Amino acid sequence: MSVSGGPEYAATIDLDEVAVPDEPIPFDVEHIRSDFPILERRFGDWPLIYLDSANSSQKPRVVVEAMEDHYLNHNANVARAMHTLGAEATAAFESARARLAKFIGARRSEEVVFTKNASEALNLCAYTLGAKLKPGDEIVISVMEHHSNLVPWQLLAERTGATLRWFDVTDEGRLDLEGASRQGLVNERTKIVSVAYVSNVLGTVNPINQLAGIAHAVGAVLIVDASQAVPQLPVDVAALGADLVAFTGHKMVGPTGIGVLWGRYDLLVELPPFLGGGEMIEVVRMSGSTFAPPPHRFEAGTPPIAQAVGLGVAADYLSELGMEQVAAHEQEITGYALQGLAAVPGLRVLGPTEMRDRGGAVAFTMSAANGSPIHPHDVGQLLDARGIAVRGGHHCARPLHERFGIQSSTRASFYLYTTKAEIDALVDALNYTRDFFR
Repeated sequence: MSVSGGPEYAATIDLDEVAVPDEPIPFDVEHIRSDFPILERRFGDWPLIYLDSANSSQKPRVVVEAMEDHYLNHNANVARAMHTLGAEATAAFESARARLAKFIGARRSEEVVFTKNASEALNLCAYTLGAKLKPGDEIVISVMEHHSNLVPWQLLAERTGATLRWFDVTDEGRLDLEGASRQGLVNERTKIVSVAYVSNVLGTVNPINQLAGIAHAVGAVLIVDASQAVPQLPVDVAALGADLVAFTGHKMVGPTGIGVLWGRYDLLVELPPFLGGGEMIEVVRMSGSTFAPPPHRFEAGTPPIAQAVGLGVAADYLSELGMEQVAAHEQEITGYALQGLAAVPGLRVLGPTEMRDRGGAVAFTMSAANGSPIHPHDVGQLLDARGIAVRGGHHCARPLHERFGIQSSTRASFYLYTTKAEIDALVDALNYTRDFFR
């Protein structure tokens, strides 16, 4: 492995040299839980039951210790200092990039751009791709998008005069591809299609390969918000069909403050810089500047170094478990939860109620025994009193809630450390909540 320095430096890590486990370890939920100290917390008589992983996952000890070790023993800025600590920090940062590239199936580490989160990655896409948009061009998203994959496109449409259009969803909570086809939603005017891989509300897993075919048939670029997919599913970006893929670290047992944008290298080379500053340049003169090649062109200023180190270790942790096993557990535990929730009177699940193309976020509404609705904040407060952490609100997807005629919902979301006993406790607490509001 070699890492040269500066924009005088470019990562030269050979992905074939990045070690990955030959065989995943056996998937033992109780053993996995021992890696997460926070899961040992109690609130009075109640143990913590963390069912908010679609919001942010918990962190294993190994990720926290890797960041601590970096700060205590290797801390320096990257690509700047010509001393041993600087070389160590640069090597650690670029090694993390290579490990993330390997984790998502990128062909080369230079296809991985570090951002501060998925929102910044999606804004980067909107800003750079928007340089060529003009009035009459069209951008297509979906009504199920997180605000981070909606607002940047609204702003881009306002700046350029382009038109924003969107896929509707069926009553079951899946993209209405038939309706979109009848309406000619994606057409010769479409320049950008940007959709979620997995809905953070409905849990729906969208057909990205099919959407890539639809977008590319008219010459459009396909962007994927994979924030809920990369933590749950084996993701191979080279085979996915997308042109740009965004995700975040804190939902995949990694730290906050770091996200990833993967892009086809030939596309990244064509895109202009997103932010100006140190290290994204090639040559700076008062009369103008030239810019570094990807990925450094998009990483102005001091990057999230320790966070990248932690995210690289998080990718290793998930690789050691095996993403196929993580996905299988997610399917099993979510299916078990759907069965349990179906037995709670007055509870309505939003989105698919069977496990075909479905992820581990389950949003629902509740009614009391007299039929009156129970506000999600009241549901969350009563569950929290029993140690159960869920989320109440519109989950940064207000238009989707309006599509289903509701203001907000309660969401329980599961992950690799969730147990069936915790699902049983959730169902019991929801029945208690219904009786409480009798």
